[in-house]
Amino acid sequence: MAYSDYLVERVRQRLKGAGQIEEKKMMGGLLFMVNGKMCIGVDRDKSADQDRLMVRVGKLNYELLLQKKGSRKMDFTGRPMKGFLFLSPEAFDAESDLDFWVKKALEFNAML
Repeated sequence: MAYSDYLVERVRQRLKGAGQIEEKKMMGGLLFMVNGKMCIGVDRDKSADQDRLMVRVGKLNYELLLQKKGSRKMDFTGRPMKGFLFLSPEAFDAESDLDFWVKKALEFNAML
């Protein structure tokens, strides 16, 4: 099953007004580029059969954010990519939780 259109729309709504937004289909998911930089993505975790988010949060608060519920190292290639996190639905099902993660991704994006 493909990624969730509903989750994509939830993210899309939160990115409105954040700058130049470009959507790219990549690696079986949809990636949101903000001002030309990778920011947040939506895909399907096949092993868990559930939606997930990829957020680019940078290295500064990485360890702290890694401790949040539903957060884990992004290991798409089998090797963790520092500064990127995978989030399971428990991390973004609530509107306030999704707001938090989109905000973190946008804060880092603004520093690039």
